[in-house]
Amino acid sequence: MIKLEKLTKIFDSHGHRVTAADEIDMEVASGEICVLLGPSGCGKTTTLKMINRIVQPTSGKVFINGDDTSTLQDTELRRRIGYVIQQIGLFPNMTIEDNICVVPDLLGWPKAKSRARAKELLDMVALDPSLFLQRYPGQLSGGQQQRVGVIRALAADAPVMLMDEPFGAIDPINREIIQDEFLKMQKELKKTILFVSHDIDEAVKMADKIAIFSDGKLVQFDSPNDLLANPANPFVEGFVGSDRAIKRLKLFSVQDAMLSLQDQVDQGSPIISVNSNLTDAASLLYNSKANALNCIDEFNNVVGHLTHDQISTHLNTPLAS
Repeated sequence: MIKLEKLTKIFDSHGHRVTAADEIDMEVASGEICVLLGPSGCGKTTTLKMINRIVQPTSGKVFINGDDTSTLQDTELRRRIGYVIQQIGLFPNMTIEDNICVVPDLLGWPKAKSRARAKELLDMVALDPSLFLQRYPGQLSGGQQQRVGVIRALAADAPVMLMDEPFGAIDPINREIIQDEFLKMQKELKKTILFVSHDIDEAVKMADKIAIFSDGKLVQFDSPNDLLANPANPFVEGFVGSDRAIKRLKLFSVQDAMLSLQDQVDQGSPIISVNSNLTDAASLLYNSKANALNCIDEFNNVVGHLTHDQISTHLNTPLAS
């Protein structure tokens, strides 16, 4: 668990005091991903960097699993926190294996244990250890390097991860792949993660909680669904976009909205998996011009029907015609 209590940073700039983060109060539960969002200069990155004291707070407290981090030495604090940056920062003259093992080696792990950890983590992000362990960063694509940067932060098994736009420099196709792999990994590892992003769609996909910042203040802290359904003020409403009802469709599966099968299957209706999201369902309904979809389980059995009205009712928001 991470708790921020009136966390504040004031910079002195040419005789002027600039409040970059203004009494931020926030609590992220163990195993949750919280995405920090907002325009440039809003305070999100400053807030992230105060957690591991890359930026020294002016005032306020940070607690990790109940421990006041102001009582910890910088080195002890940073051993508890994995840190991932957009620029990756792999050491070019070290193999991928040695890059991943940097922190475990500094912590004195037995070599066999740290190398086994490197192999395990490469497997998690779909990079074959037999091919990649002994390669150098320059022999990897940008997307592959980014995956290694993420798992290097996981190598020492710290309970907390801070991520500063970790996927921002990757092309859209590879970004989707890495996001999906990261979410699969998170289901298993259950780290507590704070994640700076500039992309509302990425936040909706990745986050359990979203924190919206403006002018150094935390203006809304909510689940993706509640944020999209009930923006706190006009700034948040503008930031999440006029298509927020459409964005909410991605948060729900077909199974959430469908009606269980009560009658005979309509053989002419298109089919969709119960695990698909409502964005895909709405698109299929529109493009097929069908009145309903047949919803199938993992065994390809039709188990329900889904219509436009059911999607609208589930969101409690009429869909645009």
